[in-house]
Amino acid sequence: MNLKEIKEIIKLMQENELSEVEVEHEGGRLKLKKFGSDVHMTPVYHHAPAAPAVAPAASSASEAAAPAAKPVKTVEITSPMVGTFYRAPSPESPAYVEIGQIIEVGQVVCIVEAMKLMNEIKAEARGKVVEILVNNAEPVEFGQPLFLLDPA
Repeated sequence: MNLKEIKEIIKLMQENELSEVEVEHEGGRLKLKKFGSDVHMTPVYHHAPAAPAVAPAASSASEAAAPAAKPVKTVEITSPMVGTFYRAPSPESPAYVEIGQIIEVGQVVCIVEAMKLMNEIKAEARGKVVEILVNNAEPVEFGQPLFLLDPA
C-alpha cells in the first residue's frame, strides 16, 4: 500500500466521520484510528511465509499451501502509551514472559517506561505467547502490538 492510497483512506475517514478503519491489502493490514481531530496509524504486521525461489512439484505445492490457508487467530497485547519497552524489571532479572508460556488475565507481561515512570503492562486475555514483537529497550508507540497470544 502506498502513501497516496493511505491518504485517500484518511480523506474517506474524515468525509464519512469514521473513527476507525482497518484495511487488508496484499497480505498486510493497516489500522487507522482517529483521536479528536487527528488520525493515527497503527501498522499491524503479519508474517507471511516466504515464497520458494523455485516452484515445487504440483503435489507438494498444494500441500504447502494448505497450512498457510488456515488463518491463525491471535490476540495482540498492545502498548497503552509511548515509551521504552522492557521485558524484565531489571537487567539482571528474568523476562516476565517467554515464547510458549501460558499467561493469565492480569499477569504482568512487560514494562513500558514513560517519563521516568515504569508502567507494568498486564495481559487482558489468557493465552500462550506465540511471538514477542518488540526487542528489549526498544521504543514503542501507543497501540503498537507487543505480543501475540494464541487464546487458550
